[in-house]
Amino acid sequence: MALSGCAAGTDSSGGSEEEPTTGGAASSGAVEEIANTVPEDIKSSGKLVVGVNIPYAPNEFKDESGKIVGFDVDLMNAIASTLGLTAEYRESDFAKIIPSIQGGTFNVGMSSFTDTKEREQTVDFVTYFSAGTQWAQRPGSGIDPNNACGKKVAVQATTYQETDELPAKSKACTDAGNPAIEIIPFDGQDAATNAVVLGQADAMSADSPVTAYAIKQSAGKLETAGEIFDAAPYGWPVAKGSPLAQSLQQALEHLIENGEYEKIATDWGVEAGMIDKPVINGAIS
Repeated sequence: MALSGCAAGTDSSGGSEEEPTTGGAASSGAVEEIANTVPEDIKSSGKLVVGVNIPYAPNEFKDESGKIVGFDVDLMNAIASTLGLTAEYRESDFAKIIPSIQGGTFNVGMSSFTDTKEREQTVDFVTYFSAGTQWAQRPGSGIDPNNACGKKVAVQATTYQETDELPAKSKACTDAGNPAIEIIPFDGQDAATNAVVLGQADAMSADSPVTAYAIKQSAGKLETAGEIFDAAPYGWPVAKGSPLAQSLQQALEHLIENGEYEKIATDWGVEAGMIDKPVINGAIS
């Protein structure tokens, strides 16, 4: 399964947590019956402390002013507001987020975490999105991700797409006597996307929300190539057994019902990954 881009290449133990930033109104969208389910220590503090690792556009990254923005951020702000809280974001190494939740430093993690059975052994997850891998191409190119032998495919270096997906597909090509896929890695996703726009690559492969965002930002210069595959749920990790999981689940159900969830996803061009019903611990593998 394709894990989040945050999980690839940033899973280190070095570094330290940074000063917190806040987002989202504390009371504008509060739903009393849901807010009353929040654990008392969190409710009395008035804030939801969120551990985040960046950058991973369009889910969580910094804009030109240094503010943390993204699909995950807008959604978490709406969740916090529904719970009568203000989200307080604290930057952290990806590898430190779950241990910091276990230790009580963070209430919840928000870093495009794939909900896995292995991770569920240490924390609980509330699912909020479905992400997989998706390709993009220049309009009308007719690229088939399942038959791309001899094609040039751009990727962000060290991602699942470079290390697992494309090598396996390329090997299938050569095993069948066909030309290999030419895998073109770039340090950043922007460069990989630009390579396709400029015709230096035939297609690109990335996590589905990343591809959707690239297409949205391309102003018609890119389109999808094939469907999303290897889909798995993203989830918010919380302390094992914490009633906060039910609070988050109910808040997201509320945002799905009132249309705010769809609006946020559409604003960021990631509506293809929307889910109908959040669950606690929905890992596929």
